[in-house]
Amino acid sequence: MQDNKLPRLLIVDDELPIQRFLHTALDTGEFSLHRAETGHAALAATVSVRPDLILLDLGLPDMDGVKVIERVREWSQVPIIVLSVRDREDDKVKALDAGADDYLTKPFGVGELLARIRVALRRSLQQTPEPVYIIDELEIDLARRRLLVRGEEVQLTPTEYDLLRLLVIHAGKVLTHRQILKQIWGAGYLDQPHILRVNISNLRHKIEKDSSRPRYILTEAGVGYRLKAEY
Repeated sequence: MQDNKLPRLLIVDDELPIQRFLHTALDTGEFSLHRAETGHAALAATVSVRPDLILLDLGLPDMDGVKVIERVREWSQVPIIVLSVRDREDDKVKALDAGADDYLTKPFGVGELLARIRVALRRSLQQTPEPVYIIDELEIDLARRRLLVRGEEVQLTPTEYDLLRLLVIHAGKVLTHRQILKQIWGAGYLDQPHILRVNISNLRHKIEKDSSRPRYILTEAGVGYRLKAEY
């Protein structure tokens, strides 16, 4: 018998071996597990089960997984992690732009999957970001608009701060180039990714020990950026 107080995970995949693998991997006593094999079943289960997180395959028999994401996002902000064999950058961008919170390409490690799930669940429980975000040698005080790196205060431009704040609010989540450009500069800048690259480079030079090997602002090649989160 499953504990109703446990976070509810909805596994959406039409391949029984994958369903069994995920069920075995996630049957740790931390979660209440539910399954759906089609897009329509997933939408119905999202209403009836009210999952706390959805693990979604894109290759469903009745509709594309991106369409499922779009339909869910019409009324729910439940975290969605895509698990897919599709590893092309445009597939990742489409899923993330549609509203997915994260994207893992099959095959993946169970440890990494569990870490991503915990980050997504933890983030969804926080209605507002923590006043002070601390990870390793980085400390961002959102209320005071203050950044400390290895104990030293670092000055940011207004745009650099807004960019860092957006990454902090979504720590652990992949943000696509288009999502960031729209949030920080507006819809008129969606075709100017060089502005984002320049500001990310400037931020890295200010917060990273080695900006060529960043520890905090991580690049998702061809897709976007993610601020490192504690797993």
